[in-house]
Amino acid sequence: MILNWHDTYKERLTDARTALSRIRRGARIFIGSACGEPQLLVKTLIDVASNLADTEIIHFLDLGIEPYTDEKFNESFRHNALFIGAGTRSAIKEGRADYTPIFLSEIPLLMERGSMHIDAALITVSPPDNSGYVSLEISVDITKTAAEIAQYVVAEVNPNMPRTLGDSFLHMSEIDAFVENYVPFL
Repeated sequence: MILNWHDTYKERLTDARTALSRIRRGARIFIGSACGEPQLLVKTLIDVASNLADTEIIHFLDLGIEPYTDEKFNESFRHNALFIGAGTRSAIKEGRADYTPIFLSEIPLLMERGSMHIDAALITVSPPDNSGYVSLEISVDITKTAAEIAQYVVAEVNPNMPRTLGDSFLHMSEIDAFVENYVPFL
């Protein structure tokens, strides 16, 4: 555990493009779900798409933007939906994206056993509290497990997201890069 987490946070604080530059071609990227989707990181992922050929995107529930399913990104991204949202339905129907039918309760076990390895997790969190813990806020679902097992974790920090109680915390030492994004919570 990092005792002086303030300095470490400052060292790991960066812009979205720099944070995503560590992700390599062919990686499997988990994107946080539903209202916890890291909007700035997803937009920046599109900006760096030309550097990410054959990258698989794992997503449980997309409620925000999902431009990576657009046909023009077929060489960069292959989307694998664990739940079919409205934004990915046509890509799956056209064969440009995949759907893995699975019970939500079984996904963490697949990740923990390595059957669904995660190279990078892009998540949204609250700012660290006085002890250096961030909250995964309102979209914990499988995001916590993905962040715990991913080789590289990028957290979009949004002070407008509500902190939630329960098993929704990660210590900032478990996160490799922080990107601040002040957007309203709807």
